[in-house]
Amino acid sequence: MPQNTTAGLATGNPQTSFDAMGNKQLVSDLLTRLPDDVSLRTIAKKVDFMAGVREGLEQLERAEGVPIEAVEKTIASWNTR
Repeated sequence: MPQNTTAGLATGNPQTSFDAMGNKQLVSDLLTRLPDDVSLRTIAKKVDFMAGVREGLEQLERAEGVPIEAVEKTIASWNTR
């Protein structure tokens, strides 16, 4: 498996691979880095973001990504609305 370019995303540590950590470990690591007064809504948003990143990486590994041409067309259409 190629080295993940998102290494350290979840931990801030470039030695730790985002996709090598289990879900529970990712959340645990996130919680230790957040301030004590963080809101539950902020925690939920950050967990949702991490889940989305992980899902996207898994889709890419399965070759289910969106071709860049399709992305470029979609983004270009945002400017014409």
